[in-house]
Amino acid sequence: MIPSVARYWHDVKYWPKYWRTRRFYDYKPQAVTVGTIKIWLQQFEEKDQKTLIAFLDKVFYLSEKNVEKLLVDLNKSLLARLNESQITPKNIIYVQIHEAGSSSPVILNMIRDRALLERKGCHFIDSKDVRALNELTNKLENGAIIYVDDFVGTGNQFCEVRDFVVPYIVGNFSEFFLLPCICEEALYELGKRGVEAVSGHIHSKSDRPLHPNSSVLPPTIKKRLIELCLKIDQKGGLGYRNLATMVVLYRNAPNSVPLILRGSLKQNPWRGILPRTTDLPY
Repeated sequence: MIPSVARYWHDVKYWPKYWRTRRFYDYKPQAVTVGTIKIWLQQFEEKDQKTLIAFLDKVFYLSEKNVEKLLVDLNKSLLARLNESQITPKNIIYVQIHEAGSSSPVILNMIRDRALLERKGCHFIDSKDVRALNELTNKLENGAIIYVDDFVGTGNQFCEVRDFVVPYIVGNFSEFFLLPCICEEALYELGKRGVEAVSGHIHSKSDRPLHPNSSVLPPTIKKRLIELCLKIDQKGGLGYRNLATMVVLYRNAPNSVPLILRGSLKQNPWRGILPRTTDLPY
């Protein structure tokens, strides 16, 4: 088959799958288009390209509208529960997680504005401002503390922040972690600390095609995709701690997403279709 005809046939053959990439319409680090998908696929052998398109289809994508609706609905339900327990908005403290790479400040602003929390009398504090937290909890004496973020994998980073601020909390306060998506690994860590996760989606190990606990893909296909990931990075090909997560949010892809989707650092030599901001060239 001559090259021009081959390229045409490839475009026609995979166009239905290309069309489905419209669900990534607001991915901020890099636009997902027919062109970027073609560049991504052409790095791999033709025999793998159909499998890669099917793998991309397994991504659980949360657009900005998805995230906003989830947060507003979850927050509304949580406030109703707290109200039934005689905890009013004036005794509720929202805490943003001040850590490098965290989307917590953005998420808190989104909830605050969409749910009109300032009008309700809720309080807002940065996790590093432990003095303000100490003074406020001492004044209120009881209520609820709601930590916010967009995604949690192992839960290690969140737990470090939470364990740091807890000694400064005075009085009787229930603790919640409000976020669109959480991995099952983090639920255990939160449970040990008495923090209740309020999430729209629990990302289980079985839902991640390349995780050892998953049987989503046939063994031969799974093995081949893992080989491609490890070809990009022998140690971190499956993402942070080998979590192999498949959740991608409009603002960024978690560092636990397999590199076959993200590409290599600075996108050299491997270009990803859903790179993190830190994966892109400076």
